[in-house]
Amino acid sequence: MSDANVRIPEEAKDRLAAIAASEGLSLRAYLARLAETLLTPQERAERAERARAALEEWSGYAPTAAEERDLDSELDRRLAHVTGR
Repeated sequence: MSDANVRIPEEAKDRLAAIAASEGLSLRAYLARLAETLLTPQERAERAERARAALEEWSGYAPTAAEERDLDSELDRRLAHVTGR
């Protein structure tokens, strides 16, 4: 596997290196693990669709697009409340 160079602010590199060290990893190993565990937007959408289909099959619940938007807004509101945003 070849390496790649990524330019980021020194403060960001230092922070990531400290996080990596606290987990007993090098910065290189930490970033590789991070890249392997995070989902791309497409992967998240596919996972959400599978979850929606499973919920519908299990319970018969099939919200409309408008209901999904309302539920998303409510979730966003609650998350903003608990995170102080």
